[in-house]
Amino acid sequence: MKSLLETERLILREIVPEDEDALFEMDSDPEVHRFLGNSPVKTIDQIRDVIKMLQQQYKDNGIARWAVIEKSSGKFIGWCGLKLYKQEVNGHINFYELGYRFNKKYWGQGFATEAAKACVDFGFKKLNLTEIYAMTDSLNVNSNKVLEKIGFKYIEKFDFEGDESDWFKLNRVDWKKIK
Repeated sequence: MKSLLETERLILREIVPEDEDALFEMDSDPEVHRFLGNSPVKTIDQIRDVIKMLQQQYKDNGIARWAVIEKSSGKFIGWCGLKLYKQEVNGHINFYELGYRFNKKYWGQGFATEAAKACVDFGFKKLNLTEIYAMTDSLNVNSNKVLEKIGFKYIEKFDFEGDESDWFKLNRVDWKKIK
């Protein structure tokens, strides 16, 4: 499959059925889901449903989360990308949200920051967005650091599906100043 974005160490592309084993390894890990409602997947069929949902988002919205592939190994190490939220979240509707998730073997190596920067740049340059939002579990200090490192500003705490979450925003004007 053709890559959509490339960074120094990463290739970002659409998630495809061939990614199911690597996705299952990542999303069945309770530690990966610690700040995601503590609900790791239990079956490969759940992953297949996720892949179908993502592929439908690519068709319907032109964008969804992308596979993150480590160039040096060719391995799927996680996902990152923009999602169009059509339902209301924290008083917002029809907004783009940056998200990322990585296999814990790849934590602490700067991959989330590198992939997130590329996705934000894509959003502002290719999609011509004026703002991008992000949200994290309030206890997920490392994820919050990634967002702040690439220029997102903390806005407020809010309840997301029963969990205290942090709401962040980055606008195109501020992104241009950072770059």
